[in-house]
Amino acid sequence: MRLLLALSLFICLTSYGQDASRTFIKTLCSPKMWGRGYVNGGDSIAGEFISNEFKAIGLIPFKNSYKQHFKFLVNTFPKEMVFIAEEDTLNPGIDYLVDPSSAGGEFAYKTLYFNGDELLKKERKVLKIPVNTILIVRNYGFTRDSIQAIKKYLHELAAEYPIIELTNDKLTWSVSQEKMEHPYLLVFQHPELAACKEVKINITQIWESSHTAANIVGFLPAHKKSDEFLVLSAHYDHLGCMGEDTYFPGANDNASGNGMLVALAKELSTKKLKYNIVFIAFAGEEIGLLGSKYMVEHPLFPLEKIKFLVNLDIMGSGEEGITVVNASLFPKEFKKLQKINARKELLEAIKPRGPAANSDHYFFTKAGVPSIFIYTMGPNKNYHDIADQYTALSFSAYDNIKKLVLLFLFSF
Repeated sequence: MRLLLALSLFICLTSYGQDASRTFIKTLCSPKMWGRGYVNGGDSIAGEFISNEFKAIGLIPFKNSYKQHFKFLVNTFPKEMVFIAEEDTLNPGIDYLVDPSSAGGEFAYKTLYFNGDELLKKERKVLKIPVNTILIVRNYGFTRDSIQAIKKYLHELAAEYPIIELTNDKLTWSVSQEKMEHPYLLVFQHPELAACKEVKINITQIWESSHTAANIVGFLPAHKKSDEFLVLSAHYDHLGCMGEDTYFPGANDNASGNGMLVALAKELSTKKLKYNIVFIAFAGEEIGLLGSKYMVEHPLFPLEKIKFLVNLDIMGSGEEGITVVNASLFPKEFKKLQKINARKELLEAIKPRGPAANSDHYFFTKAGVPSIFIYTMGPNKNYHDIADQYTALSFSAYDNIKKLVLLFLFSF
């Protein structure tokens, strides 16, 4: 009966309009957010933007603030990002990435070239690398296991020598809480470097020992007083900037999830709710799920009172349906999603996946909170790169995912 009532409630959805939701997403991945990372206060700007949206929707803050602050250390690259191979100036984010743990500085290096498989065979103690020399190492054309072994060895060597790793894998960046002793660059398909005799590098690297971030949290109260909660979450941080001119928009990962979060909040703000519904935009996900870990360790409301948590990430496509992490841990809820989908014909597929520490549901699951993580599947493979832009989002299943999640919440 409850599900029938829920279905009738949403036959004529007066939704948070497509334009408003998508404008919100577009703003989150715009240059003024600096990639929502740890350079130029990008994550703080984004957090304030989301906090204001929560307030406008009418969400209630915990402890008189939408923000739950915490601190962590992070390696950053805020300004100069120059790499010149003889007379060729390479483009950051397109031709190369700086390793997120790389040291910085201004250098002119002579070069010494190795094929990765040959270098792997050499004992470290017999390597004789001249001073002011950078190793250029080809790490492609080998088996995947060999490539991983070479990469691991190069990261060990970076304690002693500057490194340029040549790859034909897609350039995928991340952020780090570690710092190497020397510069380490990853260069995409640039075989001419094998013959290059000199490179110049100028990298501004700053080690932030106490970066302040904030989870953004608000809730809608139950129509009748309740001490139980349903939780919707999505991380809002991304990778930020690699130098002054290169930023990572993070449109699919995860501006799209935050758009879904506020669209759901807007929709639910007009309904009579059986349970309190909490909305959390997490910081620090990209650097190791730090925001959700902090929330679990310093909860704003009792974790044991959470009936269920749904974490949303990568909501911008969906042509091939969605994947549900933790489906095997919570088969009843997973089957419920499938039944709603079959009845309403919303998505192409709902595929199960087992437990994984790949988003902010993880520490809640470890703490005993029933949780799933939903992400879309489709042809958009832009991930942790500069091509993850708003214009690449298809929104193929966006509105139907919203309907699915709403119906799922009202089934409790």
